[in-house]
Amino acid sequence: MIKWEHSIFALPFALTGAMLAAGGLPPWRTLGWILVCMVSARSAAMAFNRLVDAGLDAANPRTKMRALPAGVLSPRFTAAFVAICCGIFLLGAAELNRLTLILAPVVLAVLFSYSYTKRFTEWSHLVLGLALGLAPAGAWVAVRGSLSPKILLLTGAVLLWVAGFDVLYACQDMEHDRRAGLFSIPARFGLKAAFWTARVFHLAAFLLLLATVWAFGLGPWAAGGVMVVGLLLLYEHRLVSPGDLSRLNAAFFTMNGVIATVFFLFVATDLLVKRAHF
Repeated sequence: MIKWEHSIFALPFALTGAMLAAGGLPPWRTLGWILVCMVSARSAAMAFNRLVDAGLDAANPRTKMRALPAGVLSPRFTAAFVAICCGIFLLGAAELNRLTLILAPVVLAVLFSYSYTKRFTEWSHLVLGLALGLAPAGAWVAVRGSLSPKILLLTGAVLLWVAGFDVLYACQDMEHDRRAGLFSIPARFGLKAAFWTARVFHLAAFLLLLATVWAFGLGPWAAGGVMVVGLLLLYEHRLVSPGDLSRLNAAFFTMNGVIATVFFLFVATDLLVKRAHF
């Protein structure tokens, strides 16, 4: 039910936020609890989404073999799993600082609310983007105990990056969503409009990544990382088209996991090189 690739999208951006907040490597204890919070929150959100959407997944040929509709896991077990993950997340937030604990219920509310948005708005992709975009901001708060407007540039970039690839991913469910009365940009506006929307989202995300590099005064390593991300986004959009969705899974999982990891590695290198020079 919970796969590693479900965490790889947001985790590198959380680590990026933590390193930006610390100006390098944060304390190992802080980093450890950030990882605990990331994995537990993501696991809770994924399991909750599977629980809420079990009936919809059963009616969709693409998702009917998922663990819950296939009967591999029970709703009771899944609900217990969600509760345990929430408890671990709250414990991790409490171990970080007071502000992370105060904001933890807000984070869970955003994560869980996404599961319902497809029932009433085609802009649910942006809510999913916000859910993952909270990762760098949350990691910043975990390290600093406060929030800076600068880190919200990275939150905005992640929000639009995730929303863009979620629009592409939703294209394969367009006909099912229309029959089921669900909302998405492909279901509402069609495939061509969905692809153009994803392109606009990804262009805006790229510009916000550049703004993040500028706002934090990062150097050539980080700027180079953004350029690589831009090229990978271009390649991702060449993998699929409105007339050919056959490579959508490769575009969704592989390329976006690479994008998140590449950005983190370049920013981390930039920060560590800068610290070594001082």
